[in-house]
Amino acid sequence: MSASPARPPQSLARRMLPLAAIGVLAGAAYLFVGTDGISLDSLVSHRTAIDAFVIEHRSLAVMSYIALYVIVVALSLPGATFLTITGGFLFGIAIGASASVVGATFGATCIFLIARTAIGESLLRRFGPRANQLAKGLRDDAFSYLLFMRLVPAFPFFLVNLVPAFAGVRLGPFIAATALGVIPGAIVYAMAGTGLDSVIMAQKNSYDECIAAKGSGCHMTFDPMDMLSTRMVTALFALALLALLPVAVKYWRTRSRTAA
Repeated sequence: MSASPARPPQSLARRMLPLAAIGVLAGAAYLFVGTDGISLDSLVSHRTAIDAFVIEHRSLAVMSYIALYVIVVALSLPGATFLTITGGFLFGIAIGASASVVGATFGATCIFLIARTAIGESLLRRFGPRANQLAKGLRDDAFSYLLFMRLVPAFPFFLVNLVPAFAGVRLGPFIAATALGVIPGAIVYAMAGTGLDSVIMAQKNSYDECIAAKGSGCHMTFDPMDMLSTRMVTALFALALLALLPVAVKYWRTRSRTAA
């Protein structure tokens, strides 16, 4: 009786298809909108049409905003932070922050599931025992670690989507930590969005002056990180450290038992 042909390569190729599709879509999106596709320039250029759409079709506008947020996060496109600010600008703090939390959670979950299914387990086997040990540590306290990384602005959002996927973190803790972890930042940036009108006016005046002076490279600039005050950053870091408290307690209890 002849042995059946090996199927793992075909299985791996099949698992990689969704991840490859994400890569192709992300590349197409970069080519289509550019690195500054979701920016102050684009908001100002289409502001009249956006305002009219929000006023006439508010529910549809919110759903469209969430769908756009899911796409931006799932494809790891730049502009998610500015999109959060825009949500507060268009819909107010409560609706804007809530919509961005829903969009960020769904988008992060999509790329997490695709990456985990495609190469998560294979990557751990390739990197050996040390990587598996680190991954186990992350899995054991997944919620606390992920909540910490979501709360600290220094960690890139797309990286926090992929690392747990490669480590084999369960879906439940990932979704819970993502949803809770993005709430403080969403509220802060949505609040900042309510004052975006003054920023738009100031930037537009500077842009018009540059054009009138026939300057080169005239464009509107906006750094979302400027909206974070030192007090806000300190508060986010304090919350992040609080998220690690259960891990610290568990560590000290384990150490005490070992010493005993």
